[in-house]
Amino acid sequence: MKHFRSMWEAQPVFKALSAPMRVRIMELLYEEGDWKLDDIARALKLTNSAVSMHVERLVEAGLVTVQTVPGIRGICKICKPCYGGMMVDMCPNLPEQQNFYTDDIPVGAYYECAVTPTCGIATPKQIIGEFDMPKYFMFPNHYDAGVFWIGTGYVLYCLPNRLKPGERLVKLTLSMELSSEYPGYNEDFPSDIYFEVAGVNVGKWISPGDYGSRRGHYTPAWWPENCNQYGLLKTLSITREGTFIDGGFRIGDVTVDELGIDYTTQITFRISVPKDTKNCGGLTVFGRGFGDYDQGIVCTEYYE
Repeated sequence: MKHFRSMWEAQPVFKALSAPMRVRIMELLYEEGDWKLDDIARALKLTNSAVSMHVERLVEAGLVTVQTVPGIRGICKICKPCYGGMMVDMCPNLPEQQNFYTDDIPVGAYYECAVTPTCGIATPKQIIGEFDMPKYFMFPNHYDAGVFWIGTGYVLYCLPNRLKPGERLVKLTLSMELSSEYPGYNEDFPSDIYFEVAGVNVGKWISPGDYGSRRGHYTPAWWPENCNQYGLLKTLSITREGTFIDGGFRIGDVTVDELGIDYTTQITFRISVPKDTKNCGGLTVFGRGFGDYDQGIVCTEYYE
């Protein structure tokens, strides 16, 4: 899944797909899998140069990749789609939300945790220690982690507070890629994931499952196929009206004013799965180098 944060950001994709023939090429790739450029030309009754021109536009828009491989009669080019879906934020920021600070926090930058198996942690280059050994969560290289998963427990972050004297927080959003945690993977495995901000329990989101039927778009090639591969991008928003997931689904009544945050406050963020919750299905957090979204925990502070 590719996420565009505005229509302007998605404009190259709109432009590339404005040609019906390029839409047809994308349909072929999704219907039949990876295709040689020669085969696309034959299927669409086009010249190789015409297909190459259309594919070049799709590559420039980030929709496909072209890989050169040895063929029977020399070199052949294989065309592959990059994403299984696309999400575009259509609604611009409201006027009172135009002032903001934003940070992309590495998922391994927690400063405290308490976890139980099944659990594990990995950087984009290697697994840290061994699976199902909680002690590795506090090894120094946990800061480099691109993914971690826990059966129960919590991780605790300290968020940057960039507010200055005279600035009042009116909205706080935290965007992250999450899923449940199952040994291997199980896409029908609900889990209650709780969020706490500045020491206040703001609500929970029920993750539908732990996803692994396909490789995540950014998951490294060395990552085992039978492990969790990607999650769902979720945005926690704490506003003056309450607490929401993905902008419209209310998960709690806590307002941003009730958090008591000013420019002097240390802002903590805790993600947890209690062992006594109804759906105790674990937690996986994906960061840069893993999953479908090349980001950590994106924290945005809107102020007036």
